[in-house]
Amino acid sequence: MNDSMTQPFAPVTADIQAQLPAFSSAEREHMKTRIKQFLKRENAVLVAHYYTHEDLQEIAEDTGGKVADSLEMARFGHAHPATTLIVAGVKFMGETAKILSPEKRVLMPTLEATCSLDLSCPAEQFNHFCDAHPEHVSVVYANTSAAVKARADWVVTSSIAVKLISHLSDQNQPILWAPDRHLGRYLERVTGADMLLWQGDCVVHNEFRAKDLRAFKEQHPEAAVLVHPESPESVIELADVVGSTSQLIEACQRLPNASFIVATDNRIFYKMKQMAPTKIFYEAPTAGEGATCRSCAHCPWMAMNDLHSLMHTLQTGGNEIHVDEDIRIAANRSTKRMLDFAASLK
Repeated sequence: MNDSMTQPFAPVTADIQAQLPAFSSAEREHMKTRIKQFLKRENAVLVAHYYTHEDLQEIAEDTGGKVADSLEMARFGHAHPATTLIVAGVKFMGETAKILSPEKRVLMPTLEATCSLDLSCPAEQFNHFCDAHPEHVSVVYANTSAAVKARADWVVTSSIAVKLISHLSDQNQPILWAPDRHLGRYLERVTGADMLLWQGDCVVHNEFRAKDLRAFKEQHPEAAVLVHPESPESVIELADVVGSTSQLIEACQRLPNASFIVATDNRIFYKMKQMAPTKIFYEAPTAGEGATCRSCAHCPWMAMNDLHSLMHTLQTGGNEIHVDEDIRIAANRSTKRMLDFAASLK
């Protein structure tokens, strides 16, 4: 796969946030209370990603739901007895929930919240990529459509990617990887695996800059640098810890440092501050000096999840996720393979 893949258009996070309704503290609390009542009435459970607004994370925690990375969101939703899953995140997360739990109603605050990695890997082009390399086992990141998962041999999240790629490499399997090129190169480097990489990237993590991070680190030499592996290689090289969202949260609790520079979506700070309340967290610099970033360390599609859209979904039953059954069955094989592998690691 060459480097000619153009970055899909992403709405600007600041513009989205400026369009959201402004609530007073009393209005916000009233809406949270009503949402909790609707969840109970609808026998629904809320699963929210670490990158969503803290209001949604708080509601999930208060109502017996889950705040997690995409792997834990999938596992929790599948195991939970609720008949309706409300998935606060981006569309591939809702699709994954439906793939694993076809008998459940899966709703999202908005169906417009997609992912630049998903958009960068259209199913038809991915099929051609696989057809051109039939000797390779195909491994796709969870940040892909149900149709891409249906063609893949394996689905994987960043939390278990190193172990899975090492497992396949130990079997002398050449690997076709899609879609995040930065994560792919990181996996290639740390495992020594034989990999062909799709050239997609994340609109948030691709904007972290090594030069500015190095300068920021000089201002805060006591701070440990936590980096998500979707970041550019030059940024990863400056990291004290490289890991998934859940692994970075664990690191901020485990490490003795009093402060951290964090190169991932800044909404993760809600959970980090919750788990390590005495510590200080800084955003890693994005886009370079004088530049205007597209994401400013927050996913513009994640920003579409808010109290108003969540309430509307619960009131109307709208924004339901549907997956073609043939695609779902095929995607379930590769997704279930991931869950079984993750379970074997425990």
